[in-house]
Amino acid sequence: MPLVSIQDRDAVRVITYANVPFGTMTAAGAAEMFDAVAAARMAPSVRVIVITGGLPGIFIRHYDVAELSEAADAIERGASRAPSSPGPRPPGFHALTDAIAAVDKPVIAAINGLCMGGGFELSLACDLRIAGSSVTAIGLPETRIGIFPGGGGTQRLPRIVGEARALEMILRGLTVTGQRAHEIGIVHEVVADPLARSLEIGAELSGRSAEGLAFAKRLTRSALDRPLAEGLADERKSFSTVMRTASAREGLRAGRPPAEIQKL
Repeated sequence: MPLVSIQDRDAVRVITYANVPFGTMTAAGAAEMFDAVAAARMAPSVRVIVITGGLPGIFIRHYDVAELSEAADAIERGASRAPSSPGPRPPGFHALTDAIAAVDKPVIAAINGLCMGGGFELSLACDLRIAGSSVTAIGLPETRIGIFPGGGGTQRLPRIVGEARALEMILRGLTVTGQRAHEIGIVHEVVADPLARSLEIGAELSGRSAEGLAFAKRLTRSALDRPLAEGLADERKSFSTVMRTASAREGLRAGRPPAEIQKL
């Protein structure tokens, strides 16, 4: 039974993860989701990606602890996590989160429930996070079981909430409610129906220039990883490139920017 399902809502592709009964991420689930993200990236009709959970009250609970235990046993034996059958290894969790962060389309996490460990790390790779008002646990509890967040949490969380807050959450293995996650800047909005709100935002972004959004995402994501002068030079070059696109010329000539600004 597939762990990932796909549904298109106009130009917004919804990728839903549902691993019955507990909603944990697995190697098989990561491979399926990687393929789904790659397909959405390549589809010209898809302008925005929304990732959500398909089980009631669960976004992605956390990475499957049994699989992590097997990996630990393999490491102790001096073996890598070799596949049980010959052939190329399927894309793993790290490849999945890297793909989400790198895709040149906006990616929204519609956090409909429990979102811990690997599930939270996956949401951190997304551009926007919309949480449900009933969500009770978002965070990185790995240190409670003797490990640490190894799926990007130690690197992405400080970029979002700052080093001090990230250290507190990671070292103490804290989880917070959706409302508290909003208060400290982890999620962008808290609403009753995170999927519906994510679709609204997706529809909004779908009406924007794909080229403009792609450049904006790439430049903003790379801003903290390089010197200011280098980033500014890239921004100016990229701005010149976007200004030559048909969508930018059409938008400027049609007066869309002033009309959009008047809505504020």
